[in-house]
Amino acid sequence: MNKMTYIAGPCAAENEQQVLDTARALSGIEGLIFRAGIWKPRTRPESFQGVGDEGLLWLSRVQKELGLPVATEVANADQTTKALAAKIEYLWIGARTCASPITVQAIADAIIYSPHRTNLHGVFVKNPVNEDEALWQGNIRRLQQAVSNVLAVHRGCNHQPCWQMAYQLRINMPEVGLLLDPSHMSGDAERVSSLCRDAAELEYDGLMVEVHPHPEHALSDARQQITPEHFTAIIHSPQDRYTTPIELRWMRKMIDEVDDRLWDAIARRMAVSQRIGEYKKANNMEVFQPSRYNEIMTNRLVWAEKHGLSKETVKTIVEALHQESIRMQQ
Repeated sequence: MNKMTYIAGPCAAENEQQVLDTARALSGIEGLIFRAGIWKPRTRPESFQGVGDEGLLWLSRVQKELGLPVATEVANADQTTKALAAKIEYLWIGARTCASPITVQAIADAIIYSPHRTNLHGVFVKNPVNEDEALWQGNIRRLQQAVSNVLAVHRGCNHQPCWQMAYQLRINMPEVGLLLDPSHMSGDAERVSSLCRDAAELEYDGLMVEVHPHPEHALSDARQQITPEHFTAIIHSPQDRYTTPIELRWMRKMIDEVDDRLWDAIARRMAVSQRIGEYKKANNMEVFQPSRYNEIMTNRLVWAEKHGLSKETVKTIVEALHQESIRMQQ
């Protein structure tokens, strides 16, 4: 991969040594921005909430001793003010924060009125937790009121890629750089490499990846972090050549995602069918229930007509699913 923005570092700054060790391991990557969260908006109060203000001192050491620009997450105006005063060069706005346009506007205002705003080189805006391209775009525009360099970070929704949302953002805001966050998109370190290849295929402008020297001991997001060595191997891997038009590449990713969700839904349906079979057996009921079958078939054929699909095709699919359900119940 070449000419891309790379933002890498641990999900959370845990201690000064961990921060410095990770930064040193990544310092040879040209143009790298080192990232580490110090205020962590976690779902559960008992989870690691970050080291807080002390972490700003550790990030300052990375800047001064290694010459790396640094980024950290801010979730409110107060954190923004503190980060700017500490001369943090890049901020990112997380998915949970991006769910609230009021909070994002407050962060933008804090930047505008900060006497230290000249220290800020850019802001990275993640997509909201839910698939909402309009809200994502609105948040970017709010931040553009405060800083000229605003980039979008596509992190997916609940470990689903949501390629359609990212594609619409690229079409509607072509001037905004688009980065991929494979760590949150997958929630699984083993899938990070393949998603980075997807980023290259879809011509993303960079990557934002969680990197930890010892992921298995990480205090947050342990399953999705990769080692510095793994990350270095990814960005130095040979880049494929693509002859298919970029629009078609995007649409194929959308189809792949729909198919994945479809097959997951079928698997869940069969799991429920198995439970139904256990219930019928326990209550001496016949596996095949003609009235229920007719009800399902009638509803699906009405659905087919409404959506302009072939009734014969839909009937074949319903029959195949029903036969597999019967098999599971037996």
